[in-house]
Formats: sequence, C-alpha cells, structure tokens
Amino acid sequence: MTSPAAASPAVGTPSRSISVLLYSNDRAVRDHVRLAVGTRPADDVTVSSWTECATPDAVLMEVQGGDFDVLILDGEARPYGGMGLCRQLKSEIFQCPPVLVLTGRPGDGWLATWSLADAFLSRPLDESRLCAAVAELARR
Repeated sequence: MTSPAAASPAVGTPSRSISVLLYSNDRAVRDHVRLAVGTRPADDVTVSSWTECATPDAVLMEVQGGDFDVLILDGEARPYGGMGLCRQLKSEIFQCPPVLVLTGRPGDGWLATWSLADAFLSRPLDESRLCAAVAELARR
C-alpha cells in the first residue's frame, strides 16, 4: 500500500499526460473528485482525459476496451462498491492500471488492502492528498 504523499519529481522532469477513469454512482462525488484533481494534479502530471462511469458494468467495459493510466473508484458506491470492483479488476484484467479507492472511513484501510487497491484515501477527501495520490499512481 502506498502513502498518498508523493515525493517531488526531479527538476526538469517532463510532464506525463494521463487518462483517468472515475467510478461513483453519485454524480456529486464524481464532480468533487474531478474538480479537486483538475487537469494538473502535480507539476509533472497532466490529466488529458476523464472517463466517468456510474455503474460497475460501464467500468468493466471501459477498462477492458480502454487505455487508462489511473482508476479512481468510490468505495461507497451503491449498489456495488469500488472495493469489490477493484478486487474484480485486479483479478480479471491483465496489467490492470493502478487503482485509488475512496473509502468511507479511515478504519476502512484494511478493506482497501483486501481489494488489492494500489492506494486509498478516506473521507472527507483532502484535495491536496487526492492530487498527490493521483500523481503518485500516474508516475508508476
């Protein structure tokens, strides 16, 4: 499990452009995450595209057919949470992109570990930690 606090990139490091898939059944959560991360979560990371999904089926279809650099999954999504979806993706998708799971409580870290998530953040979401986590996963 990685810490959301990422080391600063070396000076002169070229910017990496990434594609992000964001899953939550709650539009407010998707809007909050997308606006918090923005198009430049770090000096060396630029988000070139966002793909938003509101259902697990849409996530599976997009990940199987897409080329994403980072997946952000809402662990509190209904009726199928992001932690179960993360475990499914990690088990079924060859070279699954790194996954950030958003948990409901700090104590849910063990569930995020079970889900095979590469990183997790608990609510309430701290925007700077969210950006740092996305940037760290993008650098992998």
